[in-house]
Amino acid sequence: MKPRLDFYPADPASIDAMRDLEKYLRGCGHDPLLYELVKIYASQIDRCAFCIDMHTRDSRAHGETEQRLPLLAA
Repeated sequence: MKPRLDFYPADPASIDAMRDLEKYLRGCGHDPLLYELVKIYASQIDRCAFCIDMHTRDSRAHGETEQRLPLLAA
């Protein structure tokens, strides 16, 4: 398998900004499950299978049901 691009050396400022945004959003007090569902939907729009898998696992850890997850695509 070909290694993925290491984004940080390519553009450190943008990666730092994304990390700051993530830190801010996690501290806002929003429901963590809703936050993960939004990430799944964004990953579907981006067509990133790796991120869809990661955020789907994270949403399950926050209590999402197997019945609702496929409905995000609708």
